[in-house]
Amino acid sequence: MEWRDEGVVLSVKLHGENAVILDVLTAQHGRHSGLVRGGRSRRLRPVLQPGNSVMLQWRARLEDHLGSYTVELTTARAGVLIEDGFALGGLTAASSVARALPERENHSALFEAYEVLLDNLEDADIWPTLYVRWELGLLQELGFGLDLRSCAVTGVEEGLVYVSPRSGRAVCAEGAGQYKAQLLALPGFLIGEGADQAKETDVLDGLALTGHFLEKQIFGPLLGHLPEPRTRLVDIVRKRLMAKAEN
Repeated sequence: MEWRDEGVVLSVKLHGENAVILDVLTAQHGRHSGLVRGGRSRRLRPVLQPGNSVMLQWRARLEDHLGSYTVELTTARAGVLIEDGFALGGLTAASSVARALPERENHSALFEAYEVLLDNLEDADIWPTLYVRWELGLLQELGFGLDLRSCAVTGVEEGLVYVSPRSGRAVCAEGAGQYKAQLLALPGFLIGEGADQAKETDVLDGLALTGHFLEKQIFGPLLGHLPEPRTRLVDIVRKRLMAKAEN
């Protein structure tokens, strides 16, 4: 068995003296792991960093085997992002959440959105909203998409400001009634309002929204909680908000 595909490095696990198990999100083959011989070498260590885009050639005797990779760097991002704590927080969170995808299941649209997110991580005014939208897309791809088209109570399509934590359906202010304190906030940038107008408070609302369903539907049953880098991202955004408020 053999194929060639483009991918983004998610994680690296040491294997033996000089090899690594490389986990990547690929364009056509989904999240896919493989052995990289010499992956701990001076030449390959800078290449096999989360966030870097690579061209991969995978070979195995049988389709269900781990197989081995040969890797070529196509876009280096890790070296730049590691100098920016805010961007690095987004990268590590995204890498950890992406590992929720089942192995060897094609999610090409999600891969394309992931590369868009990574390409914008140096722009602090843009990537946080892209990140929340990407998590929303991941939930959709895994069969847990939210219904933000109309109010679950009244059926109206205007004035949607909440989401039910149980059903994942949008709720308008009128429909929320006495239960609004139990609902999740729905930031406007997820339903058509300009992402360029979103504030850190909107991003925090978005992270709380997607985080709730990621934990409930995906990570809770597996780990009991969200991955630590994803939890840390909320703290990073909150500290950024507090720093702006002090200035």
